[in-house]
Amino acid sequence: MSWQACVITLLPEAFPGMLGHALAGRALDEGVWSLDIVALRDFGTGKHQSVDDTPSGGGAGMVLRADIAAAAYDAAIAAHPGLPVMSMTPRGKPLTQKRVQELADGPGVIVFCSRFEGIDERFYDTREVEEVSLGDYVLSGGEVAAQVVLDAALRLRPGVMGDARSGEDESFSAGLLEYPHYTRPAEFEGHSIPEILTSGDHAKVEAWRQEMSEQITRERRPDLWEIYKKKP
Repeated sequence: MSWQACVITLLPEAFPGMLGHALAGRALDEGVWSLDIVALRDFGTGKHQSVDDTPSGGGAGMVLRADIAAAAYDAAIAAHPGLPVMSMTPRGKPLTQKRVQELADGPGVIVFCSRFEGIDERFYDTREVEEVSLGDYVLSGGEVAAQVVLDAALRLRPGVMGDARSGEDESFSAGLLEYPHYTRPAEFEGHSIPEILTSGDHAKVEAWRQEMSEQITRERRPDLWEIYKKKP
């Protein structure tokens, strides 16, 4: 059975977007994974299929209604029982490579693309939803973030990447940032490929890559370095 992706969104035309191209797009065409779009507007009310309203207590912006969000959620769950549901929101827990790997190892994911000022809190009170953030910044909506989540998980699925090892030897996979990469030409504007990489000594190459990963992580992400050092 293919890996299932379901997206709840106000902008169904935004999908598959980049996921319809390159390796992910080819895998979609080949049935390695499937994409189902639940249009939030289909559950709106009135002539204009309204999905939001002004925030209680006053304030700027609009808030997605709990009843509309819940109806879309229930429809997605009915179509894809057993899938975890994520809501993309700045207040969520940061997405990690570990969580992405868990999604890739599972049957798929439902992603709710939040918009405006967010979703009425009663939606979260009454439905099982994992709130997820890509980082400490705010996007106009969850659609871009949803594509990031799906891309990150899909590339770890069998049959998506050309070389399965590509997902095993990169940033965050072992708790470190990835080592530098080089390719031809041998010389570029006075800079050469490190000799060790062309030595043919695989053990030395691996040792160099490990050393570079540790150095880069220590310099650029001291938070990750502290966690890595504590590993047994």
